[in-house]
Amino acid sequence: MERGNVIHHLRQRLAESLTPARYKHVLGVVETSVALARRFGAPVLDAELAAWLHDLAREWPQDRLLAHARDRKLDVPAAWLEAPILLHGPVAADVARVEYGVEDADVLNAVYYHTTGRPGMGELEMVLFVADAIEPSRDYPGVDDIRLLAEKDLKAAALASLESTLRYALDRGFAIDLTTVNARNELLNEVRRKARHSL
Repeated sequence: MERGNVIHHLRQRLAESLTPARYKHVLGVVETSVALARRFGAPVLDAELAAWLHDLAREWPQDRLLAHARDRKLDVPAAWLEAPILLHGPVAADVARVEYGVEDADVLNAVYYHTTGRPGMGELEMVLFVADAIEPSRDYPGVDDIRLLAEKDLKAAALASLESTLRYALDRGFAIDLTTVNARNELLNEVRRKARHSL
């Protein structure tokens, strides 16, 4: 399916299937992803497509997410099967590939890991990860600090967002996803190295 048709179809599908609040969130992520991609030199059209796709399965019931992951034999961390909400990224990436013919690995990885992040995140992955955290309807302690970082340093904003995700999980007694921990530690080292070299 041609890119413009994919986005048109996704816009219709999401408007009909998501709650108004979730659809508003997706619109905000699209807008923010495009702005971040322009700011940091990531592919703008890929950022837009990944943003439209990222929450495609966010409101699926957990049993449907689990069934899809198992039926399609998705390669996901075992811990994610214990926290099925984390499956909505991999499921959306699978739907993108199967139903919409999306084959770009950067787009698919951005969608797959938009909730947890991962070590070795590419620029497009960081764009979507940060956009998901700071789009205009987001309102949580520290979001404005991440928005300020996103004005000038994508990696620093991604690091702050990963740390916010970990804090949120700790405060609520949730299990800590090791993908997020490892992504945070890697970015922390990169940001610190950059700071040392700029002295």
